[in-house]
Amino acid sequence: MLPLDGIVVVAIEQAISAPHCTRQLADLGARVIKVESGTGDFARHYDDVVHGTSAHFAWANRGKESVAVDLKSESGRAAVEALLAGADVFVQNLAPGAAERLGLDAAAATARHPRLVAVDISGYGKGGPRSAGRAYDLLVQSEAGSCAITGTAETPAKPGIPLVDIGTGMTAANAILAALLARTQSGKGAAISVAMFDVATDWMGWVLNLARFTGVDPPRLGLSSFMVGPYGGYRTRDDQVIVFGTTNDGEWRRLATMLGRPELADDSRYATNSLRLRHREELDEVIATWVATHTFAEASDAAEEAKIGWARLNAPLDVLDHPQLAERDRWVPTRTAGGEFPSLRPAADCPDWHWDPSAVPALGEHTDAVLAELDRDENA
Repeated sequence: MLPLDGIVVVAIEQAISAPHCTRQLADLGARVIKVESGTGDFARHYDDVVHGTSAHFAWANRGKESVAVDLKSESGRAAVEALLAGADVFVQNLAPGAAERLGLDAAAATARHPRLVAVDISGYGKGGPRSAGRAYDLLVQSEAGSCAITGTAETPAKPGIPLVDIGTGMTAANAILAALLARTQSGKGAAISVAMFDVATDWMGWVLNLARFTGVDPPRLGLSSFMVGPYGGYRTRDDQVIVFGTTNDGEWRRLATMLGRPELADDSRYATNSLRLRHREELDEVIATWVATHTFAEASDAAEEAKIGWARLNAPLDVLDHPQLAERDRWVPTRTAGGEFPSLRPAADCPDWHWDPSAVPALGEHTDAVLAELDRDENA
């Protein structure tokens, strides 16, 4: 059993934010019916590296059923309406204004189906000068200030993973679970809206506090941090990068001892985190000099013994064979129409939940079966 067994989710979704939301629900046991129109979710066609399926689509859509209908046709809209009548949850992230024109926004859907938990995922939310703007992860991260604090002093950068898409999916899934819980007492669903820009600015909240109360934009420091120090990546003698993190005075004193420089721990210039941040460059030079004389194994062993946080700067190809994933059986075979590929188990685990990976659906793979169910329900 899984906690959402028996819950039916209908999704008119594309790209990442909504599909990532509903994949989390599928991983928790919900039946997710993905309604696609035309050539389907455009993320299907980003590339074809996973046996003909895109890397994004294979990641965000396992465990779903694909139903292909024309949303602009009377029969297509009737099919969606019949699906909603039997659903617990409805998620959509159509382009601005499209859901309202189809009568498939959360407010309209819950007006017709009061027990439905319906979610509108948009870029900027209703109202305001950007409400009609198209929103992709890079655009929203740029607008919200995230890219301005990522990268190096010379060049801002977008984080390599789509943080706003993922954060929006997580926020929506969390709200859905809360609304389903509330429905057990009230019997009533909910019309929920989640805007990517609101998620991004919420996640930026502590940075915005800094900017508001200091009047200064935080610097871009690459692997380092403008909040704590020493904190960053350093190249070893065997040309690997080890990352050290010190977040309190005790760790700093242990790091100074590990470096063979215990006098630094007693130096008043470095007594507190705020003082160490002022002297970041000179401390980074001390650490870099020590690391450069040690192999990665030597440096990581020393950090482990000193109880200093450390990590290896891994590339994605390194992570594929990471022993922490392999020894804990995190990779599981998952089917696509073109063949199997390894995907990762859900990050939330419980010994009482028995989860098995379900396939990534081909476009329209389940249309006939699902529509046949609707016909049987109507004739019952």
